[in-house]
Amino acid sequence: MSSTELPSVPPTSVLPKAAAVRVAEGERLRSVGLPGVTLAIRSRPPAREGLPPALFVHGLGGSSQNWSALMALLDGAVASEAVDLPGFGDSPPPDDGNYSITAHARAVIRYLDAAGHGPVHLFGNSLGGAVSTRVAAVRPDLVRTLTLVSPALPELRVQRTAVPTGLVGLPGVAALFSRLTREWTAEQRVRGVLGLCYGDPGRVSPEAFRYAVEELERRLTLPYFWDALSRSTRGLLSAYTLGGQHSLWRQAERVLAPTLLVYGGRDQLVGFRMAQRSARAFRDSRLLTLPDAGHVAMMEYPDSVALAFRDLLAATASATPEG
Repeated sequence: MSSTELPSVPPTSVLPKAAAVRVAEGERLRSVGLPGVTLAIRSRPPAREGLPPALFVHGLGGSSQNWSALMALLDGAVASEAVDLPGFGDSPPPDDGNYSITAHARAVIRYLDAAGHGPVHLFGNSLGGAVSTRVAAVRPDLVRTLTLVSPALPELRVQRTAVPTGLVGLPGVAALFSRLTREWTAEQRVRGVLGLCYGDPGRVSPEAFRYAVEELERRLTLPYFWDALSRSTRGLLSAYTLGGQHSLWRQAERVLAPTLLVYGGRDQLVGFRMAQRSARAFRDSRLLTLPDAGHVAMMEYPDSVALAFRDLLAATASATPEG
């Protein structure tokens, strides 16, 4: 093992089983085995037969629970499923330890191919936005529309508030941070995350805060928690350096699906100035800007995001020729 490599993770079969993941009212959680990965899929039973499928992809350090509020608001419009990317939520690490953007996109594609759900209305936030952009670019047959909430696309001038998150991807930093913060309570950690991700952390209800603390306590018991976080961060940063046809911006230009872009004016991780660049890059795009939102608008202002998506859905339906 070289000095820059992280410790290997035990095989999934010998990992300890953590406490149960929370499943909100009206949701189901199941595990799907695929080549090289096992994915946890959160879903809501369709309100009626024949609804178009939708798949939601969370951001760095998040999980499928990040989409619960928006999924509930879209009952009757789509048949919602949200994936836990490998190593996050209730999904174990990938067999090969690969947490690159390409590997995450491959996991999403494998699930969609296996489920036979395509084309879907694909949603992505932050890291999940980069993953979803790559999926839409390389497999346009799988994506009917694309909705990106603060997508993590490369920025030339990264905000200072985003730098500490990026440092987690450096070899050894995650382990060092884990040691330095060993005495921090889960409540302290969650307050820090909410302060970074929300435009106004005061919008988080006491119940939602308690659930977030319980989920973090659960995930901190997982032996691969820091490994998955650091390697995914490194995978995202590596994707920022790719040029040519593998560049995320080049792939954004290749997306054929009608695209809804959502940006928050108080986002401390993805610059609000990127909204206009994204609107120019995606050829068939519409832009929703929420001045008071942070990095997770689908959690902070789910009603606004749901309304904008329903407008996109209606416009897409009216543009589809009959027969």
